[in-house]
Amino acid sequence: MTRTTPSADEILQIEPAWKDEVHPDWIDVNGHMNIRHYVDLGGNSTDQVCRAMGIDDDYRAQRRMGVFTAEQHLTYLQEMQLGTPITVHVRTLERSAKVGHMVALIMDRSKDRLACIFETVLVHVNMDTRRGVEFPEDVAAAYDRLVEQDLALDWPAPTCGILGPRAR
Repeated sequence: MTRTTPSADEILQIEPAWKDEVHPDWIDVNGHMNIRHYVDLGGNSTDQVCRAMGIDDDYRAQRRMGVFTAEQHLTYLQEMQLGTPITVHVRTLERSAKVGHMVALIMDRSKDRLACIFETVLVHVNMDTRRGVEFPEDVAAAYDRLVEQDLALDWPAPTCGILGPRAR
């Protein structure tokens, strides 16, 4: 299990996939951002990375393939309150023929601290059969380029240690 929490300087080496701030309707009865919005931020951010690989609306419509979320693991490190500026930085970790593994690091930019780790496993699917299929060569190559960029970082991705292609 890799549980080293990266520093803000390390995380900021990765271009943000998403920028936002905590909106009034994101606040729950406890006075902080509700869990569902961490999931939205992580999902929207990993979707942006998938789009950069070519898995976008046209891909789904024309090639009839896409990705489904198979598993997620969230670790909350600090609460975020109304108006907190947010950036989300995605590391593209590894893949198998059909499965990808990413981690989105949700930052509280008012304190430059990691607020949440959103780890996800995505399965590449045929949209008609709704079954897992191999990534096409062009998408696999794009994914692999992102993995190579990730490997150039000199700090370990904070993962739970049980998710990933080998676990699926």
